[in-house]
Amino acid sequence: MGLLDILLGRSRPAAPDLDQLFALPSAAITLQAAAGFTPTGTGAVCFATVEGAAFAEAHKEVQELLDADAEREGPPVEVSRDEYGYSWLVSRRAPDDLPALVSDLHAVNSALEGSGFGPQLLCSVASFQGADQRRLGLVYLYKRGTFYPFAPLAGGGQQRNNALELQIKAALADDLRIEQDLSRWFPIWGAPGL
Repeated sequence: MGLLDILLGRSRPAAPDLDQLFALPSAAITLQAAAGFTPTGTGAVCFATVEGAAFAEAHKEVQELLDADAEREGPPVEVSRDEYGYSWLVSRRAPDDLPALVSDLHAVNSALEGSGFGPQLLCSVASFQGADQRRLGLVYLYKRGTFYPFAPLAGGGQQRNNALELQIKAALADDLRIEQDLSRWFPIWGAPGL
């Protein structure tokens, strides 16, 4: 960063810190105690849609990496697209195996980043569910290195439970690096598991 950047108040964006994902299992314990939410076993990595041989090769590497896990049932990573044109690489694990799900999310992000697709990475999400069937996603913003809660309201439509999101923000403040700029708490409608 140069002197002109300092004088104009510009700052460098936070570098992605994928190791922040490994804080999710301990945050899940706090989340269950504070709000009654438990992991669903579904997690996903979202990125701007990419086509071509280079992406197909990166996806193949992710598949092979995660295929080595003999305890997994079904395909290691599924690819889906939402109605907004974003792609999701989805991993499913047993709900009580959040550490393995987090490892999957880390591996997918790392593989895509290592293959040159870092600029296309947007976020990762781990899904949770309350006893009352409410859904919650803990979203990791790749380019910011921070988390935020996303709580869509049940019953369809595109409405979110802002009060619950703020409650979760307060509960997890000591466990996760929470995104303080609420304007960056983007809705992720159609995210797998939510």
